[in-house]
Formats: sequence, structure tokens, C-alpha cells
Amino acid sequence: MSSDRLKEMKERSKARRQLLAQQLGATDQNDFSSILGKSETVKQVPAAVINRSDSVTSPTSQDEFSFQDSSAKPISNEMKKRTTKRRNTDKEVEKDDDSVYTDSKTFLKGTHSLNPHNDYCQHFVDTLHRPHNFIRDTGIADRFEEYPKLKELIKLKDQIIAERATPPMYLKCDLDTFDLTELNYSFDAIIIDPPLEEYQRRCPGLMFNWRPWHWDEIIRLDIGQVAAQRAFCFLWCGSAEGLDEGRKCLKQWGFRRCEDICWIKTNKTNPGNTKYMEPDSVLQHTKEHCLMGIKGTVRRSTDGDFIHANVDLDIIISEEPEYGSSDKPEELFRIVEHFCLGRRRLHVFGNDHTIRPGWLTVGPDLTSSNYSTEQYHSFFSDSPDSYLVGNTELIEQLRPKSPPLKIKNPNASGRGRGSGDGDGGQGRGQGFNRGAGRTNYNPRSYMSKVGYQN
Repeated sequence: MSSDRLKEMKERSKARRQLLAQQLGATDQNDFSSILGKSETVKQVPAAVINRSDSVTSPTSQDEFSFQDSSAKPISNEMKKRTTKRRNTDKEVEKDDDSVYTDSKTFLKGTHSLNPHNDYCQHFVDTLHRPHNFIRDTGIADRFEEYPKLKELIKLKDQIIAERATPPMYLKCDLDTFDLTELNYSFDAIIIDPPLEEYQRRCPGLMFNWRPWHWDEIIRLDIGQVAAQRAFCFLWCGSAEGLDEGRKCLKQWGFRRCEDICWIKTNKTNPGNTKYMEPDSVLQHTKEHCLMGIKGTVRRSTDGDFIHANVDLDIIISEEPEYGSSDKPEELFRIVEHFCLGRRRLHVFGNDHTIRPGWLTVGPDLTSSNYSTEQYHSFFSDSPDSYLVGNTELIEQLRPKSPPLKIKNPNASGRGRGSGDGDGGQGRGQGFNRGAGRTNYNPRSYMSKVGYQN
């Protein structure tokens, strides 16, 4: 019985191969590899084959397996479409050697990435649009739409900061020779934006009207002498050697590095701006760093009058400035103002575009000066706490706070992870009395208690 069934299957397979050989124009029904592998060898299906009226049937049963005219025509029409499509594809691929590369579809054929939806790295290779161009709600106005409480907090803080801001003051000076201690004042927040040599390396062939500062010159600035007892320093250091040199400067000035604010540059308006390539880099630089240092003792849980932590992020996403410009995003000023409640703010290496209410701007690129030590001191002489922005009850309710410390056993004493209550001294457990009686432990007496017998 099984042999008859096997014979029947072989006959059906033979009939199918005969029909395919006639439709594809193959001379041998056992040689389809040459026909299916090369599109140029596929021949047009003869009309006689399409319109033929005879049927191919198996020798066993006419009803079980037959190919009539109605079934032969759809197959041949489909093969026509496939043949035409493959020929058109071959014409597109067959180009001369001078063809211009446009995208990577040629290399993605036959893969799952032929039409990538979220492959932003490949999209950058094809269009030079950076992946962070597609991050949504990066602007300050749209960032907190889905967080109404945080949006209300930012609104209230901006209002009180604007009300308490001092008039903008500025001083044109040559920082090569000017001593910052001549300002005769101490500051709570200091932003430093030095004209780094790295900025000129980005734009080879471009002429600049300013002299770059080296890090051995920047470290000699008297930043530590003009910083208050509790102060914060924000140092723009680029994305190359400044990451290491900037940390040395903070240490020299008496600051401890506590954060690293990263500026991610988008290129939505100029996606082809890839002229800048560092000689020693292996990746394209699309970011800059601003190191944040802290001086003195400031705690989030107890110094709420001086800092409001966790209000902003440590990342800034904005459009890259024009070629040759070293301008920084204005958002850093907002981050500093939201975080540090000290009103005495200093901006070193500022210019006319960075003059801002609540800040004292100094630098050689300013066109005029209006700074007066007596007038500046009058802004903070009303009371001992007049140098602070202040707070409101609603802001205090909305702002993020550090969770209170959880003390399981307030009566516990000792070092380590806990302490025992017994004579065993300092144990690691708390409430479990792990240290109790540890000096009187006897393994023989313990085994007798649990019924152990040798």
C-alpha cells in the first residue's frame, strides 16, 4: 500500500515539474537552477503554452490532480509580472561607474533593514541628520507639557528669580592682566567660558579676532579667591583635552567636581555641517561638556535655602551655532538660576550677547562697563539673607526633595551596619541581637540544645 502511495506522489511531482518547465521555457525539467538564478535567462511564456487546452494529469486519478486553462492563466500572468519587475530592478542596479551614492538601500537588500524605521545611525550615514535631531520636546516651552506640577514649579521659580534679579552689570577688562579680586566681592555661582584653542581647531582656515587661552593660563585665574564660602563653579571645557584639564582647574581653585553637564548639538538647519574633524578622534564630535564644581559643605536635605536640586537635567539639547562661533546655549544660565538660590552670580569671558539680569559679566569682548563695587554691594545690604533669592510655600511643596533618612532603631548605637544589644559588643545586625552573648558562645552546649547526638 505504501509503495502505491509513493508512486502516486512521484507522478504528481513529475507532472508539476513538466508544467513549470513549459512555462519557464526550460529544455530540461530537472534543470531549474540556471533559470531561477539569473533574471536575464527567464524567457517570455509562449502564448501556445498559455492558451493550450490540453491538461496534464496524473495516471492515477483525473479528479485528484488536473491543470485546466483557468488555473494555468493566473500562474503565467504572475510570472509575467515577476519577470518584468526583476528586469526593471536589474536596469536600476546596472549603472555606470560615475553614479553618485545617495543611500544604503543597495547594501540592505535581502535584510530586515531595507526600510528601517528607527535606525537613526543609518539615517545619519544617508542624510547627515544627527540622531538627536529627532528627540522630541527638547525646547524649554514644550519640555514639561506632560508634567504639570514640574511645569508650575518652573513657572513660579522663573517669576521669583526675575523679581529678585539685580540689574545687569558688566565690566570690560583684559583678563590677562586683570585681577579678579579687584571686584571686591564674593560670588555664589560662577560661569567660566574661556576661548579655548579647541574652538579654533574646529574651523581650519578661518581667521579669528581673539587669542585662544591655554589651560595653563586658565588655571592661573583667581576663581577660588572670588568664590564665596558656599559656591558653585561651571566651567565650559570643550570635548577634548579640556575634560582632564578642567578637572585640574577645579581642584586648583578649591572646588570638587560634582556634575558634568553635556550639551548635545543638533544640526536640523545645516545637516551637512561635517567640516570639523579632530585629528586624533575616531568619532564625530557633536557635544561639549560643562564641568560643575562645588565649594564648601552643601547638603540637599538641609540646605534648601541655598540649593534646589533635581529641578533640571544635566543635559542640554539645542541647535549647533554657525560655523566658527563659540556661543553657548542660554539654558545653562537657567539651570544655574534654578539650582543655586544665591543672587551673587559672575560670568567670566562674557560678551555683549551674554549680559543678563542678575549677573555680573566680565571679559575683554565687552564694549563698555557699568560696574561699581558700591552699587553692586547695595543690592545685598538690606539683611544678612538678602543675597538669597528666597522661597515660597508653593515652591517648597512642588520642588523635588531628598527622601528622609530611614532609621529603623533610633536607640541603636555602634558602628557598621547595626549594633547588637548584648554583651557581644558591636554586632552587624540591628533588632536581631546578633552581637549578644557572642563571647559566651559554646558549640557543644548549642548542639545539646537542638538534640544533636554524635
